[in-house]
Amino acid sequence: MRVAIDTGGTFTDCLFILDGRLEILKIPSTPGNPAQAISDALDKILLRASRADAASLDLLCGTTVGTNALLERRGGRVALVTTAGFEDVLEIGRQARPRLYDFFVERPEPLVPRERRLGAHERVGADGKIVVRLSPTELGRIASRVRASRAESVAVCLLFSFLRPEHERTIARRLRAKGYAVSVSHEILPEFREFERTSTTVVNAYLAPMMSRYLEEIERNAQRVIGAGGNARKNSRATGAARVRVMQSNGGILPARVAAREPVRTVLSGPAGGVLGARRVAADAGYERVISFDMGGTSTDVSLIEGGLRTTNESVIAGMPVAVPVLEIHTVGAGGGSIARFDRAGALRVGPESAGADPGPICYGRGELPTVTDAHLILGRLGSEGLLGGDFRLDVQRTREHMQRAIRGASGVGRVVISIEQFAQGILDVVEATMEKAIRVISIERGRDPRDYTLVAFGGAGGLHACSLAASLSIPRVLVPKFPGALSALGILRADVVKELSQTVLVRVESAQAASRALRGTFARIEREGVREMRGEGFAGRQVRVQRFLDMRYVGQAYELRVPAGGDFARAFHREHEQRYGYADQGRAVEVVNVRARLIGVTARIDWPKQRLGKPDCQGAIVTRRRIYFASNAHVTPIYAREKLRAGNRIAGPAIISEYSATTVVPVRWRALVDEFENLILSCGAVGMAGMTR
Repeated sequence: MRVAIDTGGTFTDCLFILDGRLEILKIPSTPGNPAQAISDALDKILLRASRADAASLDLLCGTTVGTNALLERRGGRVALVTTAGFEDVLEIGRQARPRLYDFFVERPEPLVPRERRLGAHERVGADGKIVVRLSPTELGRIASRVRASRAESVAVCLLFSFLRPEHERTIARRLRAKGYAVSVSHEILPEFREFERTSTTVVNAYLAPMMSRYLEEIERNAQRVIGAGGNARKNSRATGAARVRVMQSNGGILPARVAAREPVRTVLSGPAGGVLGARRVAADAGYERVISFDMGGTSTDVSLIEGGLRTTNESVIAGMPVAVPVLEIHTVGAGGGSIARFDRAGALRVGPESAGADPGPICYGRGELPTVTDAHLILGRLGSEGLLGGDFRLDVQRTREHMQRAIRGASGVGRVVISIEQFAQGILDVVEATMEKAIRVISIERGRDPRDYTLVAFGGAGGLHACSLAASLSIPRVLVPKFPGALSALGILRADVVKELSQTVLVRVESAQAASRALRGTFARIEREGVREMRGEGFAGRQVRVQRFLDMRYVGQAYELRVPAGGDFARAFHREHEQRYGYADQGRAVEVVNVRARLIGVTARIDWPKQRLGKPDCQGAIVTRRRIYFASNAHVTPIYAREKLRAGNRIAGPAIISEYSATTVVPVRWRALVDEFENLILSCGAVGMAGMTR
């Protein structure tokens, strides 16, 4: 069996292939032990698979364990070994102020305190030559100090080791022999910029103990499920093979053993799966320019896609630089569980705090603070029959009582008395303003016009807000894919195995041809390493694709742009610089800072079945009607069951399309079409309204 599981803050989403069909399962997450939700999901999937011969399991996981550990400071006890005199690089950081005019801004405490930052008497020069050799005596002293620090994990980051890693290898070999988990900078990030390289290596060491335990538990549970399944069936093997792979932040998957060793590559694992899924379903439907909009229970992730995936090495997680390649994703604290409150000035605020899975929104039965989900329930967009096909019922009366209490608590201090429906609409208006700003950041602020793109909305709450956001940004259409509440899991299910390697080179470009010759040896060396690792994963020959990229800048700049390494890459850099920053200087000298190779192990393709277009009428898909508020006006609105819709069906708003994993709102003057891949294509206006049903 092939199973993809995306562990979110509120729900754990599962997609799996059973008897040739794609099946979906959502269960509540277990924040205290995320591996438990995965185990519960595998048990439920096994019951559905009782007639199949599931003698082996290919489990693909998207995880928030690394991100949450950084945000909550729940990682391992780390020691840092660096070149003597550079122990405080981690704390000094950059001179950039996170908030320019805030005199009271506080930087996050470093993950490694001063007493566990150890200086080694060694030195490699900027030319890669050894200035001070690491002696056996110094090596023994470092090992003794690491032991005295009682660290469970060690980060090793020496000056200029990306040019000559000899000393790092020696220290790592000694400490690994002593039983320590060691993260080494030339293995994690062989690039210049001392602060970013140190920070990334330390983050990796900080996450390694927790991620190792987490993945070991998942592998044990996966093997247990396969063993139980085999024993339960006649003519089946008593035990089978369970292979676990993890989604990376760069849009590829990697083996669990590598993820345990390099967990820093998984810090945006779940959101990356969503971007990959959005790109795949949009490309199948014929849309290449896409803005992905993933709204879950705790946050919203947005990304801009133009054919290929865009990655960056400039991410900051919990205030700490993480310089490994990650997809360009912008995240804001706006989700279905985002808590609404009035501040002391009387303004309504929504998020970034979230009710999460426990206690959850008021309507889930335990929470007491109003959330975005509660607002949708009050406005009728969610019904009391609840979520997940009725398995997760919502308490309307309890929600009204607690939201009314919130209104009473806010009145009497200069605030206007409002109705509960006005309060609910205000919550949606505020959270949508936050999400609109996020989309502007990745589009307008980067020289892209949202009117040229399609908004792909997914996540459990994406379809509830997509049309409103598209209208405010003049985005012409919205695509809501099949199984929108589990699209991240679909992206993970369809992901390829990816290995990214890089090397700082600092080569001045006199001509593209001459620079290509100078870089040829570096590309060949790092690609040999990548091909060797891919062969160990079972990929060889044409199963492995290689992509080459260059980080380039004008000489004297302190930032780079990434361009493909083929053709006239200098001209490509000028074009990209002009689009991103509004100008380019064709006569200015250019240099290549880093070379990057992306090796892709192509997995078996999972194609979405294409349906024949049928009649537009879909009256038979209406399951009920109820009173729903749209922009403060109530409408008696039909509720459609999405599983009853067929390709070619058309719906005129206002309407609600309900399904197991999500709900989609079709506002007044909007229309929806079910395309050949069973996506919902939504657009606004009178054109094409003929033949639609209400």
